Amino acid sequence: MTGLRWGILATGGIAGAFASDLRTAGLDLVAVGSRSQESADTFAARFDIPHAHPSYEALVADPDVDIIYVSTPHPMHHENARLALEHGKHVLVEKAFTLNQAEAADLQALAAERGLLVTEAMWTRYLPHMVRIRELIAEGALGEIRTVSADHTQQLPTDPAHRLNALELGGGALLDLGIYPISFIWDILGAPTTIRAVGRLVETGADSEVATVMTHEGGAVSTSLSSSRGAGPNAASIVGTEARIDIDRVWYAPTTFRLVLPDGTVKEEYVTEIDGRGMQFEAIAAERLVAEGNLAGDILPIAETVAIMGALDEIRAQIGVTYPGEEDHRG
Repeated sequence: MTGLRWGILATGGIAGAFASDLRTAGLDLVAVGSRSQESADTFAARFDIPHAHPSYEALVADPDVDIIYVSTPHPMHHENARLALEHGKHVLVEKAFTLNQAEAADLQALAAERGLLVTEAMWTRYLPHMVRIRELIAEGALGEIRTVSADHTQQLPTDPAHRLNALELGGGALLDLGIYPISFIWDILGAPTTIRAVGRLVETGADSEVATVMTHEGGAVSTSLSSSRGAGPNAASIVGTEARIDIDRVWYAPTTFRLVLPDGTVKEEYVTEIDGRGMQFEAIAAERLVAEGNLAGDILPIAETVAIMGALDEIRAQIGVTYPGEEDHRG
């Protein structure tokens, strides 16, 4: 543990969950920045944070901050993370990392130029049950992996002005929900060799449902489903020739899974028991990477994040979703 001093940029719901888990893990949370002093003060009082800044610029200029967690909506991630990097701060950026691959690649290049860590806050990758799943796969417990499937489906607000439905706010099921199964599939099978996507759009032009079928090196097949208009099982499975893994609801949060043999015998059942929501593990990993000088990352390398954003670009192209002003940034 390096003892990095954390700052949080923005004060929404996800920022509160992250701050709570930092406190649970005993990490050093020293500053918060908001667009108003009142909001910053309220958040700072809630989590006993010594420095409350009335602007993001003031936060990134704080000499007592080493690393910043960016928790604004997707369209602001690129600008906010760039601001932090330009001020010499390491950055953990909430998923989806950016709006598109071009923005992600720009942050990757800037961080490399400045000798800083920039990494995506895909917290699921770092959870204990996912660590164990990767161990089982590495041990060969599943044999040859043939298929991976996962869904992320929720009943979310239908108000056209809501962030999830507004294109100008990066709305849509894919970037908010679909990123989870796509990243999970990538983690297990690697980059897809082909992508086929279908979707349904709402009146604002944002996607409410997206399904993908992808092939991967060696011929493995994956499927994903995301929806913002209906709550499904939110389960996932990895099927191999020797066994399968069934991950329970909600698969992307701390939960249980079973290693099941072809005859139905449960060979292993894993139960996650942790304090807090589980977001502390990505923060601990970020501190470890900085301590090791491994700015490229390992569990979720920045190059992989950039590649995943490229896949999301392709999926959006296939279903017909483009964000306002995006033509200025997409390569």
